[in-house]
Amino acid sequence: MGLTNKSTGKNVIKKDGGIQNSANDILIALAGNPNVGKSTVFNALTGMNQHTGNWPGKTVATAEGNYLYEGKNHIVVDLPGTYSLMASSQEEEVARNFICFGEPDVTVVVTDATCLERNLNLVLQSMEIRNNVVLCVNLLDEAKKKRIEVDFKKLSAVLGIPVVGTSARNLQGLEELKKTIWEEANKKGKKKVLKVAYGKAIEEAIQGVEEEILEKTEGKMESRWLALRLLDPDQSLIEEIEKFLHWKAGKDQAVIKKCETAKANLLCQGIDRIKLRDEIVSSLVKTAEKIARDTVTIQNKNYDQRDRKIDRILTSKRFGIPIMILLLGLVFWITITGSNYPSRYLANVLFWFQDRLTELFRYLHAPDWLHGFLVLGVYRTLASVVSVMLPPMAIFFPLFTLLEDLGYLPRVAFNLDHYFKRACACGKQALTMAMGFGCNAAGVIGCRIIDSPRERLIAVLTNNFVPCNGRFPLP
Repeated sequence: MGLTNKSTGKNVIKKDGGIQNSANDILIALAGNPNVGKSTVFNALTGMNQHTGNWPGKTVATAEGNYLYEGKNHIVVDLPGTYSLMASSQEEEVARNFICFGEPDVTVVVTDATCLERNLNLVLQSMEIRNNVVLCVNLLDEAKKKRIEVDFKKLSAVLGIPVVGTSARNLQGLEELKKTIWEEANKKGKKKVLKVAYGKAIEEAIQGVEEEILEKTEGKMESRWLALRLLDPDQSLIEEIEKFLHWKAGKDQAVIKKCETAKANLLCQGIDRIKLRDEIVSSLVKTAEKIARDTVTIQNKNYDQRDRKIDRILTSKRFGIPIMILLLGLVFWITITGSNYPSRYLANVLFWFQDRLTELFRYLHAPDWLHGFLVLGVYRTLASVVSVMLPPMAIFFPLFTLLEDLGYLPRVAFNLDHYFKRACACGKQALTMAMGFGCNAAGVIGCRIIDSPRERLIAVLTNNFVPCNGRFPLP
């Protein structure tokens, strides 16, 4: 990739995970679950004004873009798709850290209108971290087909944040979204948003710790969320908090004493660290379910029955593996057999040009060493690689992408996870190995979807032994 004004200017990511933007720019964090149309919203907002790269020190990709509204530049950061901000993976850690420490002016959480109940979990967690959240309910066209209606006004009143409905691929609702982002970014003071109730015992523990740390947050961070995180500490998060607030939270004796007292009180009531996390997750899920029941109307209660029936077949013990072998075998057979014809055609065309180049060099009385270097060396090697590699990759990856878009690949990982666990690996590795059949590089890069560093390393090493395109291994 070449160096451009955008890749070296004010939009480049800082080493600490922030964004270098001028004081007049509006910084927007775009978060959401996978497969809710978040990237479609990002593309619709930013158009061609975007670039991608890896988060500093991570293998997680992030994308940035910008658009102008009301004469101001809006910088949009497309965060990795994640179901939670409790940071059990690199994607979750990147999303959480940017929302918390990147100081976005507005955090837009994109959700799927057809399964709002499941997506509200991330919305509630984002609201705990930041007070400037905008909820974007996307895929309204799909919801209409399934006869699902969302009461946006009621949802906004319950959550205490702006709610906008969109259908990004049809460019519907985007102007309203831009207007809402603009208004939210220019609001002064804090607003009252919904707070998730975690039960009497946990709430008392949170209150006790919050009183001790309230002044130390200096208004830069939600003290309630920070108190909850100190009760269920994550060392990587504590380090980020210390850098952000310039305060040694892990060595503050008053805070440590408060946390120990709160944990002891919780333990007396049968709530240890594991139970605490379970209670937190349970409260988030129950709150999301209640909000969805009050704001979402499903006219056809059996709208998802067909999908469930298909799932029961594709992931069943009897049919799951045979169907997987059949589909992946068909993809590989089409790739291997089908690529022979375009490979032969490309080779004929490219080597025909080689003969013409040879005739040209002879006509010009060029020295043999120059002909050998440029034609028999550079051109012939390039022609061989293109004719052998391009056709299978051009066939395999679109077919593999089609399976992904249909939602079948996660079911492959689910079906094989039990067997891969026996080899101390992960079911997701099956997907990276399949991609490695098309190209080792793509297979290795795909290993970023595996959460465990140990399992990710196993997958990377395994991919280096998968025959590239089924023809020759990576040296």
